Amino acid sequence: MAMPGTEPAPTQAGQAPAAPRKKLLIRTWGCQMNVYDSARMADVLAPLGYAPTEAVEEADMVVLNTCHIRERASEKVFSDLGRLRDTKRERAAGGKETIIAVAGCVAQAEGAEITARAPWVDIVLGPQTYHRLPEMVARASRAAGQVIETDFPAEDKFDHLPEAATPQGPVAFLTVQEGCDKFCSFCVVPYTRGAEFSRPAGAILAEARRLVAQGSREIALLGQNVNAYHGEGPDGRTWTLGRLLRALAEIPGLVRLRYATSHPRDMDDDLIAAHGEVPALMPFLHLPVQSGSDRILRAMNRGHDAALFRGIVERLRRARPDIALSSDFIVGHPGESERDFADTMALVRETGFALAYSFKYSARPGTPAANMHGQVPEAEKDARLQALQALLREQQQDFNAGCVGREVEVLVTGAGRHPGQLAARSPWLQPVHFSAPAGLIGGMARVRLDAAHPNSLSATLLAATSPVAGLLDPVQPVSEHATA
Repeated sequence: MAMPGTEPAPTQAGQAPAAPRKKLLIRTWGCQMNVYDSARMADVLAPLGYAPTEAVEEADMVVLNTCHIRERASEKVFSDLGRLRDTKRERAAGGKETIIAVAGCVAQAEGAEITARAPWVDIVLGPQTYHRLPEMVARASRAAGQVIETDFPAEDKFDHLPEAATPQGPVAFLTVQEGCDKFCSFCVVPYTRGAEFSRPAGAILAEARRLVAQGSREIALLGQNVNAYHGEGPDGRTWTLGRLLRALAEIPGLVRLRYATSHPRDMDDDLIAAHGEVPALMPFLHLPVQSGSDRILRAMNRGHDAALFRGIVERLRRARPDIALSSDFIVGHPGESERDFADTMALVRETGFALAYSFKYSARPGTPAANMHGQVPEAEKDARLQALQALLREQQQDFNAGCVGREVEVLVTGAGRHPGQLAARSPWLQPVHFSAPAGLIGGMARVRLDAAHPNSLSATLLAATSPVAGLLDPVQPVSEHATA
């Protein structure tokens, strides 16, 4: 994934800006936190003269920002590195240097194997050290051998990142918390991202104000366990996520707030209350439960049971009746029986989800579950996953169909796939498409939801604002509906 560009350095009056000397390609896998990290890597490399490109053959530096959560993550990285070796050789034959860096969680977990299997890689860095990239690039350019930075430094990397950042657009992501202390049996995050750490609230508020000044109207707060946030507030007290959300909602021009990813153990009373008391907090929550079986939840070391999850859902729906829920599920965890899987299906039917992500269990080296007895055969995992996904798809389709006919405010995020069409996000995170002029991008619009499609809704524009306006103004009805 190539990140957005940076402006060329200022020049003297009458001079044309100098062309960027170097090209940077960043490919990103995994969660939105990795997307955020990639953007900040581009920011720290911009002062070195790196500008973005999507063409690997012209890239003077390639960064693979990796994720260790998905199955066969490392194999995909090594496959990409094989292709990059050939590109590096071709560029070297033409007298061009290419720096190859592997970042993210695969780099953190398998740094030694990367350097052994792919000696053409110049830099290996973990998620906590990318603020040191300029120094690493300098060392790699001096032909000082491979540069490996996979420690957990004592300093806060956020204190060393530049304040100036590339604008993210109408929707922005902001990391407020990193790391995990939960140690679920299947998960590598505590080993690749380290212990839970929360940024000071003042730094988060300052970054949020900069994002809004750059045109962002919706901010999604990110963290491995974002609702475990416990940062120092400007008043010297420890702020929870609920307190932070209330302060962010007071920023002029910030219309919407979201947060992900949460853990049921950290859904406290104040955060639940915020869903009913903070209008900017959107009525959509991603709350992974992983399984509906108490026996499997214990084996997963989740620290909660199905009853706690059901109780949280009930309290959330009392606080915000229109809230939509999303979740994560793993099928086939070691020891999972047909009865355990049936408990998961029962929880899904009882809860009802607008969106959900489901996966087959796959062993991660170094995690407790990898060595557990009772590994479930692949054929059984496949069958269970197909049954679960069919139910989740049905619930998603039912939720989308139930929205048809509503008039809602959406945030216009960009152009749609068809001429004259715009793309937007509903309060429940659904993609919405409608016909309207491009000048509305970055503003709010009131639309009538007309039809539900497998992964989106089409709508008719009723009223809109420009990105800088403050009120919704009526517009003439559009005669033709957009198609999703």
